[in-house]
Amino acid sequence: MSLEADIDDLWQRKQDGLTAADATDDHLDTLDEFLAALEAGEVRAAEKSGGEWEANAWVKQGILLNFGLRETVAREYGGVDYHDVLPLRETDDLGERGTRNTPDGTTIRRGAYLGEDCIMMSPSFVNIGAHVGDGTLVDSCDTVGSCAQIGENVKLGANTLIGGVLEPVENAPVIVEDEVSLGAGCRVTSGFVVGEGSVVGENTLLTPRIPVYDLVEEEVIYGELPPERRAFQRFVDSSVGDHDLIPGGAYKPAVVATDVEEETLEATEREDALRE
Repeated sequence: MSLEADIDDLWQRKQDGLTAADATDDHLDTLDEFLAALEAGEVRAAEKSGGEWEANAWVKQGILLNFGLRETVAREYGGVDYHDVLPLRETDDLGERGTRNTPDGTTIRRGAYLGEDCIMMSPSFVNIGAHVGDGTLVDSCDTVGSCAQIGENVKLGANTLIGGVLEPVENAPVIVEDEVSLGAGCRVTSGFVVGEGSVVGENTLLTPRIPVYDLVEEEVIYGELPPERRAFQRFVDSSVGDHDLIPGGAYKPAVVATDVEEETLEATEREDALRE
C-alpha cells in the first residue's frame, strides 16, 4: 500500500474507535514513516494546482493521527523537561544542506521541513507540517504554524507570526509564496495567501477578515495579497464610528496594496547581502 492509503486506512480505524492505548507497533511505524516523509519534503500539507493552493486532506489527517494515536510522555531536550506526544525533530540533516539554526531557542517540531540554505535565528519555532523553502530566513521570535507553506527566498522579519491551520483538514493553511519579504511584527493567519514577490510593511495583519485595497487593480479583495505588491496597514472608518459612546469616531484595520517600487526591491537586496 502507498503511504496515503496507509494513512487513509488508519484514519478510518481511528474514526471507528482506535485509541492511543490500542495502537500497535505497526500503526506507530506508519506514523513514523509519515513524519519522515514530511521532514524530507516528500509530502506536503498543501500544494499549488491550476494556480490555486489546495490542502492535501490526507496529510493533515496524518498529522492529527500523530496526536490521536500517541500517548503523552515525559521527554527531555537540551536540559529542559517537557511533556508531549512527539519528540522534537532531529537536525543532523540540516547541516548537510547548508541550513543553520542558532543555539538556545530554535525549536523544530517533528514533521517540519526546512530546505537548503535556510536560517533559523533564536528564539524561533517551526511547527509540525510546516514547509520552509530553500534560502528562507526565519528571524528571532518568529513562529511558523502547523502546515504553513513558506516559499523559497522568503524573509520573515523578527517577531512575525505565521498562523497554523490544521483543522478542518480540507482548509488550506497559510501560504507565503517565493521571494516574499514580511516586515517585523507581521501576522498572517487563517489560510491567507501572500503572493509571490510581495513586500509587506512591518506590523501588518493579513487575515481573510480584513479587506485588502488593491490600488493596482482598483478592487477590494479578501484572503489574499496578489503577487508583486507593496502592502501596509492602514485604518478606515468603522460602521460604529458615529456611536455616542465613541468620541472622535472609530476605525477598523485595512491593508493597502500598491506596485512594488524599485527602491523597495533594492532595500531587500541589501538585506540579502548581509546574509552572504
